[in-house]
Amino acid sequence: MSGRAWPLAGLGVLAGGQVLLGLWVLLLPELFWKWPWVSHLPPYNEHLLRDFGGLSLALAVVLCAAAATMERRLVRTALTAYLVSSVAHLLFHASHLEPLSAASAAGFLTLLGTAVLLPAALVWPAADGTVFREPDPAGRPSAP
Repeated sequence: MSGRAWPLAGLGVLAGGQVLLGLWVLLLPELFWKWPWVSHLPPYNEHLLRDFGGLSLALAVVLCAAAATMERRLVRTALTAYLVSSVAHLLFHASHLEPLSAASAAGFLTLLGTAVLLPAALVWPAADGTVFREPDPAGRPSAP
């Protein structure tokens, strides 16, 4: 893959995951709640779940915009926003593992850890100016 393909593919994976998660939580909150890694933290709160689903879709919009433009500042902003969200999510769940078996807790932390490592790894190529479009003085993105 070219130097630009990796960040683009990564942004696509992150955005796609947020779309799937957001739609699942917004359209089927009860089904999402029944997932063992979620339901171990009662009580059920539809409002909180739907807020989480909406946040996931909003994050997907920003990630899609970053992938579509490949403008360095927007990519870095989208990845930073994703990292803030995923680190907070990981830290919360890492401190609430008591009801889970050791294997389930390890799997859950691996999943949430991946949600932190992938965007963190994508921030690295943002230092390479040849990968991203930079806005020209008129504010339009220029070709890399």
